[in-house]
Amino acid sequence: MWDVSDPWFGYRTTDDDGTAARRWWDAHAEEYLDDHGAFLGDAGFRWGPEGLTEAEAGLLGPPQGARVLEVGAGAAHCSRWLAARGADVVATDVAPAMLDAAAEISRRSGTPVPLVEADARDLPFADGSFDVVFTSFGAIPFVPDAHRVHAEAARVLRDGGRWVFSVTHPVRWAFPDDPTLAGLTAHRSYFDRRPYVEAEGGHVVYAEYHRTLGDHVRDVAAAGLRLRDVVEPEWPAWNAQTWGGWGPERGHYLPGTAVFVATKD
Repeated sequence: MWDVSDPWFGYRTTDDDGTAARRWWDAHAEEYLDDHGAFLGDAGFRWGPEGLTEAEAGLLGPPQGARVLEVGAGAAHCSRWLAARGADVVATDVAPAMLDAAAEISRRSGTPVPLVEADARDLPFADGSFDVVFTSFGAIPFVPDAHRVHAEAARVLRDGGRWVFSVTHPVRWAFPDDPTLAGLTAHRSYFDRRPYVEAEGGHVVYAEYHRTLGDHVRDVAAAGLRLRDVVEPEWPAWNAQTWGGWGPERGHYLPGTAVFVATKD
């Protein structure tokens, strides 16, 4: 599909303002869910490809009665898990096709959740509306200005509320997107913050943005939040699947996911 000779392909600068993500996820929602829907579960909550579940990790706190917002929700698998456990949850995403899929899965599973089309950088909710805001691999990797996502999460959180987000582990960006042992040799600088860009005809169609561990911490702090924990899931023995650059062979040696837990104090 991609012309690797195109100068826009690979690790490049880009003038993308984050709208490429909306178009890409809208176009590829069905393909993504066909590939990963079974692993995610209609009403499952996994923090990343390693398979760590919220039931195991308990990073959001008790769901019963909590007012929860999921941003970058995709098809809202995590939100349905929370709703089934008594949370008052709202799921948002920028891609209409993902929200259409979320509505269909909710109908099929019998666990509906309110769905709102919204950019995580500009949420249509009042200040202090939620006890918890979270995203599992949503929003943050796909926009050039992730600090705005953190600022909005902080704004809509009540005092004492919790912001939890998972992303590709920053160290992974130094290594090729190869789940085998061949992917254990670094091929670029960890400090190279140029985004990964795919383009057609000179137009950006997909962009993913690298931030170091320190960048993520600074974004959390700049939003007025306090970092409480960083969870780095280990690859479990039961998980034999590969998912892009994630898999059991390399996952035994190299972290693939980082989950940040912050509070609004």
